[in-house]
Amino acid sequence: MKVTKTKIDGLLIIELDVFGDDRGFFVETYNKEKYVEVGIDVDFVQDNLSKSTKGVLRGLHYQKEPYAQGKLVQVVTGSVLDVAVDIRHGSKTFGQWVSVKLTDENKKQFWVPAGFAHGFVSLEDNTIFSYKCTNLYSKESESAIMWDDAHLNIDWQLGQYGIREPIISDKDKENTTFCNIDKDFVV
Repeated sequence: MKVTKTKIDGLLIIELDVFGDDRGFFVETYNKEKYVEVGIDVDFVQDNLSKSTKGVLRGLHYQKEPYAQGKLVQVVTGSVLDVAVDIRHGSKTFGQWVSVKLTDENKKQFWVPAGFAHGFVSLEDNTIFSYKCTNLYSKESESAIMWDDAHLNIDWQLGQYGIREPIISDKDKENTTFCNIDKDFVV
């Protein structure tokens, strides 16, 4: 397992060891001991899957305390551009973001701790996205930032993948702007 630190402290890209031959492959997607060794010492309490068609953009979501979530995300089938935004007030990287392409071929994972807004755009049909969470979902604690917030200026690389307009849920069309988020996470 290879772990790469990103420009934002806490966000990690994980490349799993894949053992393959002409029959297929085997990959260990989680081993608590190995993740503790690389600094991800958390207890996962909920696993989720979502399926999306090409162009579906979900996010930028997060949960406030007491249900703040860290997420270990990966793609089972298909591909996404995954994005995490630092929303920790007082952080030297507050308002900065990191993106990583996750695919069923590269088998990368992205560790997104609590204190980050998270989202992704599906780059192909029938993409299945999987994530382990450190806390349970709570409707009362959920919050989200607009995917196209001008202050964040996230490069979703839509044109590069032939996506003219992303498909956004009605709920995500009502997300707040980055400048209007509460100080839910302070460092």
